[in-house]
Amino acid sequence: MKRKLFLLLIALSLIASMSISCKSTPKEAPPKEAPKTDVALIAKNKADQARKQAMDFDANKYFPTEWDAAEAQYQAATNDTAKYNAVATVYTDLFNKAVPLYAQAREDELMALRAEVLATGIADAFPQYIKKADDSALDAKAKYDAGDYYAAKDSADAALSDYQTLLVGGKAYNARQEIVNRGFTKYDPDNFQKSDEIGQKAIDAYDSGDKGTAVTNAEEAQLRYNIVLSNGWVAYAAERKESAEKERQAAINERANIASKDTFRKGDTVFDNANDFYDDEKYSDAALAYVDAEALFAVSRKETAGKRVRAEEAIKIAEEKIEESSEAASEAEKIIEGVTK
Repeated sequence: MKRKLFLLLIALSLIASMSISCKSTPKEAPPKEAPKTDVALIAKNKADQARKQAMDFDANKYFPTEWDAAEAQYQAATNDTAKYNAVATVYTDLFNKAVPLYAQAREDELMALRAEVLATGIADAFPQYIKKADDSALDAKAKYDAGDYYAAKDSADAALSDYQTLLVGGKAYNARQEIVNRGFTKYDPDNFQKSDEIGQKAIDAYDSGDKGTAVTNAEEAQLRYNIVLSNGWVAYAAERKESAEKERQAAINERANIASKDTFRKGDTVFDNANDFYDDEKYSDAALAYVDAEALFAVSRKETAGKRVRAEEAIKIAEEKIEESSEAASEAEKIIEGVTK
């Protein structure tokens, strides 16, 4: 009996211990959700990359309607792997269609800009600069043909930057050449010297790779050269005006306005136009017109002189004939007198 009671107590003790143990043990946390797959994120990154590539080569400008459709498709692809992959393909197709158009447009832009640079005459003085820009343009073409489109884009950008910088410098150079060729340095020597100093700074900056400073200095040099040109045209026009007036008066004194009236009238018409230009402060137009008028007045004088010489020769011939006729008449009279006697 005692043995059974003892065993019962042990059993109850074990049950109580297990109960206490179960109450003190915390409940197990629910299983965590499985981490979302990054496949959708990878697909989105692929779409983003394809989108950027297409945009970098102006697909959005060449194909605006298709681009808008792709953009709508992109916005609707939220967290959908298949949709991101689909729109990535669309962007890639747009890129492939845009690349040849982009390349051709850039080539046309480079060639047009290059022609402007050459027209300034700067290539004659600085052929090495044109060669550098040309090399970048040729490098862009080679990389494009090899399918290395971003590298080709960088080379084209470098060539474009070089041509743009050279165009600014070329305009300053062209203004300087006109000053020298027309002999205008004498009208504003101080400004011309200052322009040359700033122009040299532009060249030094370009040689050192500082295109920003080169452009700034070239623009200032061009501005100063243009001032020299402007002052030169004013002074030159005044000189040509005075010269044309003198030639006109000389023509009148020699009666060219009568003897060679057609040529003189042409000169007078051009001279009046020159005066109008001068009054309107269009000095370059005025100067050139005065030069033309002066030339026509000179021609009228020459024509008049020629006519005078021919007239004098005609008078002389006539006088000689009259004299010969007079002598012949006198001889005839003598013969008649001899016969009658």
